[in-house]
Amino acid sequence: MSDIINEAVTQLSTKIGIFDGSVKFVIENEGAIMLDSDGVRAGDGDAECTMTADAETFKGILDGDVNPTSAFMTGKLSVDGDMGQAMKLGTALS
Repeated sequence: MSDIINEAVTQLSTKIGIFDGSVKFVIENEGAIMLDSDGVRAGDGDAECTMTADAETFKGILDGDVNPTSAFMTGKLSVDGDMGQAMKLGTALS
């Protein structure tokens, strides 16, 4: 597992913990992270919403330097599935 995934799991666990719903965050060329009622973990399972970004964009979102909505609007973040889950995650990260 990549260092980027491990660091992201740690940061998301601190910021969110358990998520009401299911979201998969795919970090291009690194792997995937699952957020759901079981918590945050590295993994590539089924989710209501899949969000995809490169490592730099994802790190910026986690650090608060990149607004998830702006990243989506500029094409740096793609969302597939339930947009409501993506919006809920964006609010949790703010």
